[in-house]
Amino acid sequence: MVDEQLLKEVLDLALSNGGDFADIFVENRRITGISCEDNKIERVQTGLDAGAGIRVLAGEATAYAYTNQLDRQGLLDAAGVVARAAGSSRKDVNIDLNRLEPAISFDIERLPNEVETEDKVEVVQKVNQAARGVDAEKIKQVIVGYGDVIQHVQIANSEGVLVEDTRVRTRLVVNAVAADGGVIQTGYDALGGVAGFELVDSAYPEEMARKAAGRAVALLAAQPAPSGKMPVILASEAGGTMVHEACGHGLEADLVQKELSVYAGKRGEVVASPLITVFDDSTMPGKYGSYAFDDEGTGSAPVTLIEEGVLRDYLYDRLTAGKEGRRSNGHGRRESYQHKPIPRMGNTCIAPGKEDPRDILREAKRGLLVRKMGGGQVNTTNGDFVFEVAEGYLIEDGDVGSMVRGATLTGNGPEVLAKVERVGKDLGFTIGTCGKDGQGVPVSDAQPTMSFGQQQECPIVVGGTGGSPGGSGANKKDFRELMREPRIRRL
Repeated sequence: MVDEQLLKEVLDLALSNGGDFADIFVENRRITGISCEDNKIERVQTGLDAGAGIRVLAGEATAYAYTNQLDRQGLLDAAGVVARAAGSSRKDVNIDLNRLEPAISFDIERLPNEVETEDKVEVVQKVNQAARGVDAEKIKQVIVGYGDVIQHVQIANSEGVLVEDTRVRTRLVVNAVAADGGVIQTGYDALGGVAGFELVDSAYPEEMARKAAGRAVALLAAQPAPSGKMPVILASEAGGTMVHEACGHGLEADLVQKELSVYAGKRGEVVASPLITVFDDSTMPGKYGSYAFDDEGTGSAPVTLIEEGVLRDYLYDRLTAGKEGRRSNGHGRRESYQHKPIPRMGNTCIAPGKEDPRDILREAKRGLLVRKMGGGQVNTTNGDFVFEVAEGYLIEDGDVGSMVRGATLTGNGPEVLAKVERVGKDLGFTIGTCGKDGQGVPVSDAQPTMSFGQQQECPIVVGGTGGSPGGSGANKKDFRELMREPRIRRL
């Protein structure tokens, strides 16, 4: 992508006026996007984007510039900008770049750029037809989106690290809208991973579309969700929105160091039930948040964040790690060359327990079963969160009862994790694009089946319009107060 000698020149110039560290992130990204709406292909978009971001760290200060000019003059001009911002005393550097090889690799069976656009369009059309075929009368709209990206990156720094990596991700999303009379409901599902076209070249995307459309149709007849405190079971199918919002963002080191996290200063302390172990593993094969190197050239590795209820670690990039005299643990990520890296999650999971999830449900007498979560957001300073429930059911004497609609869950992350009563041995994943500081990165999150409120008061408040299930909704917090800044939203 960029000649090694030119990389050395750029780094040398970036540090010419001082600074402790310099790096360059070079990116070449090829994307394809296809959307279908109103039973027709609305957009087929392909494109290339290339550029480089150059950074200098001087103490706790950061100078950053980027350019889409990858010739010698363009790169040196950007390096000169960060050099002037970094300091005023010249620093002599001798950089000898050593190429690092990845410790892991991800198998890609069919590179997206080797697949004809017509084949991609055909998948989108099949998914659209599968969703509409669930109920031709009640399904009023189906939106299908397909996307793939092949990202070549080159990362070099003043410590002599040189990394080159190719990342391939494919994603398919479907959103079905059902209507009956004056009632309108939606069903959403997504499939994505570090994978090529093989991810969608099967019958599963059509099955996914039928599930999303079927959920929208079923919600038309669902009763309004009750409100108040009641037992809650989060099924593994709900995915890891809980761990992502309830503690994941609060364990990112930049927020911890700014004391914008409820977990600040609590390393070594009990912050959750002994049933809870939380880890982030960006080495997982095929998962949407996986990578061999982060966007600073640090190799990925599993990080245990909470171990049997005890806080063990945070997610670091180079800058936040340096403030504590330690090394990054591989979580410096960025949306593109136009963004500087910050601590971000990859694949964040609550580890499976030992119980059969069927027993957890069978032994619950009442409450709310959540089978799919919607979006959510968290106030990291105090841990308060709010989630939407995309698919939920009342629990009736250990059985799955009536479907409900319009439910939300509110609570406090540390309090909720401290009061987990049972943890299943299953594990279910969801994917998403996580937004923070104006940039989004692909993530996965996962959790097992978990139960709350069967043995003690449930720490989760269910919000709904169907009245009280026997508990009181008086403790429900006002959403505007709950979500005071700073807040981070999962898209």
